[in-house]
Formats: sequence, C-alpha cells, structure tokens
Amino acid sequence: MHEFLTRLPSFLGHHILLVATFIVIILALIGLEVSRKFRGFRELTPAALVQMINRGEPLVIDMSAIADFEKGHIAGSKHVAPSQFDPENKDLAKAKDLQIVTVCKNGAESGKAAKRLVKAGFTNVATLAGGINAWKQADLPLAKGRR
Repeated sequence: MHEFLTRLPSFLGHHILLVATFIVIILALIGLEVSRKFRGFRELTPAALVQMINRGEPLVIDMSAIADFEKGHIAGSKHVAPSQFDPENKDLAKAKDLQIVTVCKNGAESGKAAKRLVKAGFTNVATLAGGINAWKQADLPLAKGRR
C-alpha cells in the first residue's frame, strides 16, 4: 500500500488526460444520480409494476402511438395519445392521490409525461423503465386491441 501511495503522484503527473477524463466521468455519474433523486418520480422494473398491478394500486397510462397500443399493451392500461395528454384534465385531476404509472414503447415519452404530472402536483408518479419493450423482454403478457 505504501508503494502504491508513493507512485501515485508520479502516475497522476504522467497521465493528466486520463485522470481528467476519469474525474469528468465520475462527476457526470454523480450528477445523473442526483438528478434522478430529485426529479419527483421513480422508475419501476417490469416485476415491480406486476406487483403493483396485482395489489390493484396503479392507474397505468400508456402513451404509445395508437397502432403500437393495439399491437400490445399492459392489460388494464388506459391509452392517451401524447398530443392529447393533459395533467390538468378534470378526469385525471381526480386521480391526484392515486399511484400513476406512465408507459410508452421505450420509456422516453412516458418520462416526459411523468415530469408533467409531477409539475401539475401529482405526488405518486412512476414510469416503466424501458417501456413496453422491457415488458416484452421480461416475457410478460400483453393485451391486444383497443381495450
């Protein structure tokens, strides 16, 4: 250990670019984790969402394109087109205290919707990490059609 500590300053001096890159990567990872912590919603794995559904807790809102929704969606989920999504809608406002989980094909659109819900005052919001693609990859069943 002593030998390592005596050689460390020499190593750092000879590899400044490597050390700087390492520090930038570490700071980026810390920043990413801090932003995840304070964004106001959480990401669920498919298994965690299955547990919630089995307990009858969440309102699952699918933000996928209608064609993708009809090809396969989580049973019991409600389809809302991204262009029609309005967290201020009076019907959705009734669900402010419910657990709401947003879902889309790959997780990108549902993350935007979750941010809008948190901004509108919803307190119990989550997204399905990886979206329907992650659900399929976990070999979980999908319902087909409009309902």
